[in-house]
Amino acid sequence: MVRSLILALGLTAATAGGALAQQAAGDPARGQKVFVRCQACHVVNQPQNRVGPTLQGLFGRKAGAVEGFKYSDANKNSGVVWDEATLDQYLTDPKAYMPGNKMAFPGLKKPEERADVIAYLKQASAK
Repeated sequence: MVRSLILALGLTAATAGGALAQQAAGDPARGQKVFVRCQACHVVNQPQNRVGPTLQGLFGRKAGAVEGFKYSDANKNSGVVWDEATLDQYLTDPKAYMPGNKMAFPGLKKPEERADVIAYLKQASAK
């Protein structure tokens, strides 16, 4: 009986852990739907600037580095290199993460939405 209970608890924990890992990794399909809020200003899969810079090749790129886009000094001088962690912090509250930047977007407050958008961006922005 104790052995069965331990086995059941272990399976439950493994299943819950897998679900949490999947949520933390994000879902690109859901992220694409959330990204609709961003696409008036950003293009993901082409080297085209709009109100915001292109997001093509975003991961591993230094903030403020897209040629032809007029960045704020805050963005150009931030020293940020975009990866999952920096994007998560930035997308939570862009003005708080990088004071003085020009992005008017208030941020994505839900962690799962940020994870989904980041998963989508990783997939869609690769050159």
